[in-house]
Formats: sequence, structure tokens, C-alpha cells
Amino acid sequence: MKKLLLSALLFTAFNSNAQQGLENIIVETYYISDANDTTVNADGGVLPVGSVTYRIYADMLPGYRFQAVYGIPGHEMRIETSTLFFNNEDRGATTPTYTKTHAKGNTVMLDSWLSVGAACVGNYGVLKANDDGVATVINDDNVLQSANVGAGIPLNVEDGLMIGTPEPVTIVGISTEIAMFDNQNDGTNGPVFATSNGSWASLLGSVGPDTVENKVLIAQITTDGTFCYKLNVQLGTPTLGVENYVADSAVANEILFAGLKYGTCYPVGINESDVKSDFLLFPNPANDILKIKLFNQNAAQEISARIYNVNGSLVRTETINNSGLNQVLTTNVAELNPGLYIIEVAVDGVKSASKFIKH
Repeated sequence: MKKLLLSALLFTAFNSNAQQGLENIIVETYYISDANDTTVNADGGVLPVGSVTYRIYADMLPGYRFQAVYGIPGHEMRIETSTLFFNNEDRGATTPTYTKTHAKGNTVMLDSWLSVGAACVGNYGVLKANDDGVATVINDDNVLQSANVGAGIPLNVEDGLMIGTPEPVTIVGISTEIAMFDNQNDGTNGPVFATSNGSWASLLGSVGPDTVENKVLIAQITTDGTFCYKLNVQLGTPTLGVENYVADSAVANEILFAGLKYGTCYPVGINESDVKSDFLLFPNPANDILKIKLFNQNAAQEISARIYNVNGSLVRTETINNSGLNQVLTTNVAELNPGLYIIEVAVDGVKSASKFIKH
């Protein structure tokens, strides 16, 4: 049934004429946490200092409706961090089901979730710069007071909530994957949310509270890591057609849209059968040992590896012994802290690189 529903959402996309109803994908820095926010960790869950809360909006022309963010074969949908996503453990959920009264407690307003317009029950999510200033949430626990200039307007001035009746979220084919955005911070909350056969959708189609500006909030993500995404979006047109916008490799009537990529997301969890570059890494994510399988390997080759963290700092250099053809080389990564890394492998001076995650 889930596959049938996903097919129904996407079916007419390949028969519609490509328009340009999607004007932009807007990423708003909603909040940057500080040490004061950690005083409610016992209630809301451990929030690392410096965590950034991002809000993602689909900005559409008037008359268009947001229908889905999706992944299908050939068009993976991915939201990724180099660390983990933050979930509020008090009122958190995979979609914004808390009330505006609940929002006054601890760090509920920073929960990570997926949406089709809502930011809490009975309220649209809007850019802080577009907030109407009505009934701004004032936190009862005296947190969420940070005035970090990187987040623009402070939350206690404009909360990005506007009263209304947003459409509900329909989950298709991602019931297991979406659980990483539930109310837990136990290590299953990341680092990658991805699907090639699922979506979160608005069955009736969503419009923004201002139908001329027509901006629809589609996700809120909080993390202290390096954040990236690769999305595919389906819109309904004013003439009841559909348009499909993809992050890469557009075919037929799909529309390639650069704003559907943010940062650089690389596939993880690859198997030996997945040939992605000049070498293959497995297991990925890795615990203590990272294995490297070269393609077109030659027994006489000199092989070295450099590992960089997400800030570009070199954290390890190693010369790897190559004793024969078709050998799987290994490097010990046990001493690395959990997170996202880049490994550069040089074979006779020819370099190539890939990402891996250390658990």
C-alpha cells in the first residue's frame, strides 16, 4: 500500500510540462544554542552547546501547492549530519505535534522533525522575519534566550509561529527511517536520514499562510555537526498538474533545481558491490577498522592515506603496505572521535577521496 501511494503521488509527474513553480529552497538559521540552554538538559535531552536549528522552506509561486519531499530509485533523498540530530525528549516527535503551550517548556522548540507547513499544533512555521509578532512564546524555564547574531532575530522577539490550520503530514514508506527524529538521543538519532522509496507528503497540498509569498515549512533540523541535504520535491500546479524537482540527474520532465542540495552529502553504508570511486570503503560507518579496496590495483604501487575532519584539519597520515593484487587494505580508526571524516588515498601520487563515518 505504501508503494502504491508513493506511485500515486509521483505518477503524473512524467506527463506534465515542466514549469518553474518552485522559486527557491530557503534555509533559515532559526537558533544557535548556548551554555544557558544546557540547564534544562535533564528534561529536554542533552543539547550540545553551539547546536544550530535549521528550518527549511519551499518557496513557491502563488497558486502552487507543496505535495511531497520524496526519494525514488535514481533520486535518493538524504538529510545528513557529521554528528547526530538533536531530539527533544520531553515533547519531541517525528512531526511537530506539540502545542504552543508545550513550546514554553525546556528545549521543545528546537526539536528535529519533518513537516508540510506546521511548526506546532494550530500554528504555521514562518520565517522569523515574516512573523506577525502575535503571542510570541516566552520560555518558562528561562532558556532559548541566545542572541547569537548568526541566528538573526532572537526567539524571544519573534518565534516563527503563526496561528492557522496547516495540513497534516502523511508518511509513505519511511516509517522505520523517520524514527531517528523521535524523542530519543540514544545514538539512533542520525547521522543519516535517507530513502530511495518513500516520502513525507501533504495529500491535499500545502500553501503558506501568506498565499502570495507562499512559503511552506518542510523540516526543522537541530544538530551540532556539519549539516547537508539532498532533496526531491513535488508540487501541484494551479491547473492541477504536477511538477517534480530533483537535486541531480534530471530525466524526462523532471526539473533540475540547484537549491535542493545544501552542503555536500555523500552516500554511506556502501557495500562492496557499490563502486562509487577509485576505491571502496567498508564497513561505512566504521568502528575500529576501515577497509579500503582499490580498483585496478598493482602490486608495485605505493599507497598512502590521509584522514581529515570536517573542518579540513589533518588528523592522521599513514603509509599502507601493499603486498599483492586484489588485496583489501586496512587502516585503524579506533582512536578517532565519532563523526564524519574524509579519507584521501594516494596511489603512486594519484589522489582520490571519499567520506566515511566513525561510530
